[in-house]
Amino acid sequence: MERRFTRAQGTALALVLAVSLAAGSVRAGGHFDVDDAGTLDPGQCQYEVWAGRIGGVSAQRFQHLGPACRFGPIEWGLNLDRAATAGSTGLFVGPQLKWTFFGQAADAPLSAALSGGAVFDATHGRGGERAGGQFVVPVSWQVAPVVLIHVNVGSDWAVGTGARTGRGGAAGEWALNPTLSLIAERNRAFAQWTTRAGLRVNVTPLVSIDLSVARTGPEGAHSVVLGLNHAFDRMR
Repeated sequence: MERRFTRAQGTALALVLAVSLAAGSVRAGGHFDVDDAGTLDPGQCQYEVWAGRIGGVSAQRFQHLGPACRFGPIEWGLNLDRAATAGSTGLFVGPQLKWTFFGQAADAPLSAALSGGAVFDATHGRGGERAGGQFVVPVSWQVAPVVLIHVNVGSDWAVGTGARTGRGGAAGEWALNPTLSLIAERNRAFAQWTTRAGLRVNVTPLVSIDLSVARTGPEGAHSVVLGLNHAFDRMR
C-alpha cells in the first residue's frame, strides 16, 4: 500500500527539492543551494547528476539528474529527482529556465540573472494538488581573480499546497588553483537555515566533481552530497 511522507519527512524532502531547483552552471550551482548568475555558453549543453543522504530522524536518500541546453539567451533545463525514506519513495519532475540579464561577458566583475522552475510530484500527485516551484535572482561578484561571492533572493512554492516561503542566501567560492575550489554557503529555504561547505575538483575545463557536507534546521540534520557536472557543445 502506498505510504505518504510524514511532516518531518516532508520538510526534509522540501529541502531536497529546493536544491534540485537550483539551476547549475560551471561555477557554484551544481547541488549547492546558492546559485551563481552565470549560464552556459551559446551552443552549449550540460548534465548534472548527484546523490546524497540526509541523516537524523527523517533519514532520506536522494538522486538527481538535470540536463540543460542554452538556446538564444536562455538556458533551458529539466530536473528529475528521486527521494526515498523508510517505506516511501517520491519521484519529481519539472522544467527550469535561467537568463543572465546583466554582465553576460565571461570576465564581467558583476552579473545578475533570473531563474525559475516548477516541480511536479509524479508519484503522489492527485487531481487538484498544486505544483511546487521556485523563483530566484542570483547575483555574482568577482571580488578578486580567485574569489567569487554569490547572493540569492527569491521564493519557493511547496509541492501539493502551493504555500509560498521566501528564500535567500550567500556563498563564497575560492579557487585554490585551476583544479580545486572551496565553497561555503549559508542559505534559508522553506523556513530553515542550511550551512554547507564543500569542494569542487575540475577534472577538465568542462567536467567537475563536487562534494559537500551540510547541517539544516534547528535539530541540525546533516547531509552529504556527491555530484558530477559535465558541459559540452551540442551537435549542430
